[in-house]
Amino acid sequence: MLQTIADHYRAGGFWMYLISVFQIFSFAIIIERFYVLFIKSRLNRVAILRGLQEKIFKGDLSGGIRFLGEQPQTALTRILKAGLLQTRHGEEEVQAAMDEAAFHEMPRLEKRTGYLAMISNGATLAGLLGTILGMIKVFSAVAQVSAADKSTLLSNGIAEAMNCTAYGLITAIPPLIAYAFLQARMQHISDDVTASVASTVNFVLRNKDKLELSTVTE
Repeated sequence: MLQTIADHYRAGGFWMYLISVFQIFSFAIIIERFYVLFIKSRLNRVAILRGLQEKIFKGDLSGGIRFLGEQPQTALTRILKAGLLQTRHGEEEVQAAMDEAAFHEMPRLEKRTGYLAMISNGATLAGLLGTILGMIKVFSAVAQVSAADKSTLLSNGIAEAMNCTAYGLITAIPPLIAYAFLQARMQHISDDVTASVASTVNFVLRNKDKLELSTVTE
């Protein structure tokens, strides 16, 4: 099977190498983004909020900030911590601090994901271009051979040219599917952050009279 794949790859010509470059970049981005979004960003949001609310309910704002610092550092923990550090300045400052932190954190989750759609389109187009150029070459060659050899040369040439289209599609499909999964994961994280921020701000405001604000240092 490997020999058959190698034969098809060589038959595709120069454009197969270009498509391979697209494939390598797509795999690198997919692996890195899946690690960041599904492993590094994995967090028990309910447990984090419960632990944080217990600290705030007891008036231990500094303890709540330390609690966030002890958790795996994700966009959510950093955003919540940025807001809590501004609690003594009032509701608007807390919300502004969290919004500013989110402005810096969310692009980190989204970076490079958009390249997958571009790579998918690029691989498809490169495959089609390789096929078209291969067909042009085949028809040019057919015009210079005898009638007896034309059908054989034409069928073999078309089969070789179609290798580019096949490889281009094989390369294009995985990043397109991965892009959909990564977009859904980013939306899920964004929704979690939005809900957690709103919940934390409201809980802090309801219990602000219990908090020891003087112990908080920025």
